Amino acid sequence: MALKRNLVANYLGQGWAALMGLAFVPYYIKLLGIEAYGLIGLFAVLQAWLSLLDMGMTPTLGREMARFTAGTHSNESIRDLLRSIEIIAVVVAVLIAGGVALGSDWIATSWLKAEALPSEMVAQVFTIMGLVTALRFVEGVYRSAIVGLQRHVLFNVVNSVMATLRGLGALGILVWVSPTIGAFFLWQGGVSLVTLALLFATTYASIPEGERKGRFSLDALRCVWRFAGGMVGITILALLLTQVDKILLSKLLTLREFGHYTLAGAVAGALSMLIGPIFQAFYPRFCELQAHGDTLALADSYHKGAQLVSVIAGSAAIVLIYYAETFLLLWTQDAELSENVAVLLSLLIFGNLLNGLLGIPYQMQLAHGWLRLAIYVNSVAVLFIIPAILWVVPRYGALGAAWIWVALNAGYGLIAAQFLYRRIMKAEKWRWYKEDVLTPLLVATFAVGIVKILWPAPETLSAQVLVLAFASSLALGLSGLAANRVRQEVRSIVGSVLDKFNRKLMFFK
Repeated sequence: MALKRNLVANYLGQGWAALMGLAFVPYYIKLLGIEAYGLIGLFAVLQAWLSLLDMGMTPTLGREMARFTAGTHSNESIRDLLRSIEIIAVVVAVLIAGGVALGSDWIATSWLKAEALPSEMVAQVFTIMGLVTALRFVEGVYRSAIVGLQRHVLFNVVNSVMATLRGLGALGILVWVSPTIGAFFLWQGGVSLVTLALLFATTYASIPEGERKGRFSLDALRCVWRFAGGMVGITILALLLTQVDKILLSKLLTLREFGHYTLAGAVAGALSMLIGPIFQAFYPRFCELQAHGDTLALADSYHKGAQLVSVIAGSAAIVLIYYAETFLLLWTQDAELSENVAVLLSLLIFGNLLNGLLGIPYQMQLAHGWLRLAIYVNSVAVLFIIPAILWVVPRYGALGAAWIWVALNAGYGLIAAQFLYRRIMKAEKWRWYKEDVLTPLLVATFAVGIVKILWPAPETLSAQVLVLAFASSLALGLSGLAANRVRQEVRSIVGSVLDKFNRKLMFFK
């Protein structure tokens, strides 16, 4: 019951956050210009790279909080770990803000190719970005703790309210106060301060009181350093794999062209909003079951989570791959922009789908505390991707980088997964390939393909909405029926609802 409740809460909360993050992008572009939107894209890149300084603390804290719910920590020891990590995070945040401020002039004048925005303004914006990034860095500690404690409903309430303030509030600031990129980031900083205070209070309210208050403890850090160290390596490699294209493109392309790539990446990245709630709900469950040694329940949860990813994220991704230009036109109402970005979006979302399918196996590795495979595989991938981008991007531009992303993730699924199933979940390999991944995805691909043949390019607004809604519903429904564990869960939920309904009817009779 807790897993279902958390899953629903994550979908509602993260779905709303995604809506707030994407719904106003066309207005931001109209009010600020595509160059300024490119800076918003760089803000996301900056946050991703500076998360390296996290040193594995937040994923480690999330795992230990989940283990705390399984009884492996005392109230005092988990509070000591939390206090130790938050002190380190605050120190690192100060260094982030100072470091970005010192480097802002060089970034504005020597790295970026702004054509419409003056370099002085770009430098000022980067200084503000550094402050906001520092606040978000500390936020990450409390987000991880709350999710690990499986207080997903409370977390999503806070997250949804603050996402509304970030997205809708920023639009209000641009319309009624100042239509500048500086005002946009100052607003983001104010919202981050409030978010930080709320998450801090929520975290401490969710942990039972101990005999004493938490304190900085080297012993608490020593107990988790091995897992945290492994997470540092994985984080560095993952960042190289997912962000190096953006770094190179921000240097090689004009800021306008980079804005197009950022827009495609933002839409493709929204797929994580469909996948993230599943990971967030299942990972603490995996940790708990693994700690108890319940292998049957662990395997069942594994396939259930993997099929949910294929059905929910797979259906959405396949619709967007087929109808990328239609979706962009519906969203932005800009035919030229939609045409420029459509192919990029199709490729990036295909790569993101392949990457998302591997998320549940990766979560299972983390639950087992087995990090070495991810480090080895990502090391090999980095040796492939960086030279490939350096050769491809100057020749084929952003499309070349997108194809590399697709190839990399296809390699993960075909090659790296073989090593995973040699050590853990050994009996589940072919079920994962056949029942969890291929069956629901092939059914969704066939269904949306038929819709595309019948309605290749709807022109009016109402036709675009109807076709996208019909294709999405058809893909979701048929792939859900094709996935055996999802089908069983749906049947169980429908049966339970009907049973309750019948009992109420009997009561009134």
